Amino acid sequence: MREMLKIMAGRLNAGEDLVLVTVIASSGATPRGAGARMLIGTEGRLYGTIGGGAVEYRSEQIAAQVLKDRTSGQHDFSLTKDDVQNLGMICGGAVNVFFRFIPGHDPETLALAEKALALYEAGADLWLISEISAGGRLGLYSRETGFFGLDAPAALLPLLTRHPNRAALAGRDFYAEQINSSGRVFVFGCGHVAQELVPVLARVGFRCVALDDRPEFARKALFPLAEEVMLIDFERIGDFIRVGAEDYVCVMTRGHAFDTVVQAQMLNTPACYIGVIGSAHKKAGVFRQLQEKYGHTEAELARITSPIGLDIKAETPAEIAISIAAQMIALRAGRNAKS
Repeated sequence: MREMLKIMAGRLNAGEDLVLVTVIASSGATPRGAGARMLIGTEGRLYGTIGGGAVEYRSEQIAAQVLKDRTSGQHDFSLTKDDVQNLGMICGGAVNVFFRFIPGHDPETLALAEKALALYEAGADLWLISEISAGGRLGLYSRETGFFGLDAPAALLPLLTRHPNRAALAGRDFYAEQINSSGRVFVFGCGHVAQELVPVLARVGFRCVALDDRPEFARKALFPLAEEVMLIDFERIGDFIRVGAEDYVCVMTRGHAFDTVVQAQMLNTPACYIGVIGSAHKKAGVFRQLQEKYGHTEAELARITSPIGLDIKAETPAEIAISIAAQMIALRAGRNAKS
């Protein structure tokens, strides 16, 4: 969404009319769920996807008409058995898509994009809100600034979770989706696996911080997609960062001793995920130290995922990175579904 906002601002500043296409409800085996978005301009799709296939193709056609009519609206794709066959799809379900027309130079949308990008930079939890009943008027919410761009009722606040929500409140229709999380991924150790992992995670929406105690490895040149690269002392991590309940931790330092030191400190944080690279044999030895030397209980050790990543028989650093990213994507999706 961040890149989409940048493109949106650039096109609007150039005077181009746009359509923001958003899946606001879905059921069954549809290609993409609620929250999928794409940006359409005069030349067609500019960024994003709502799943490809016939629904996306038809939505691009509808968006072209919206550009001509200059009016917002929604369209229901009810994918019954016959509809699936007619649309040439292999999955069923229903999709409700909203088409928000945005005129070139629109001051409200440009102000919203500028504000959103600033909140991205600040690492804030951020929600994008569409008031469908008002032609798709857009707004933002962050805990730091409150509502921006629209006057939404306080009753909307409990619905601002990690999961997209649509609600009718006080005669108005709202769709809200979290587009940025304050949570980050702290990758301890900047070796070969970390160098493969960070770009994979960054491309699927994780904000990464790479950390090492070796100056030759803690370099931004090795991690161009990392939000930050830090040279730290593994013995005193708390002097450099604070790890919160929304944060993920990946431990892959250059040796068991450093891994153990890092794990001992991370178990004292509320991190939602602590993954540690290594074998089952290594895990047993490290866990003994964490219990005997640092006093951690079996219940606390159960928070650690080790070996890290899904078991896909990965061997190379790139394959291991993919296995880790897949595990974290699954965890994130599960947390979103429960929120």
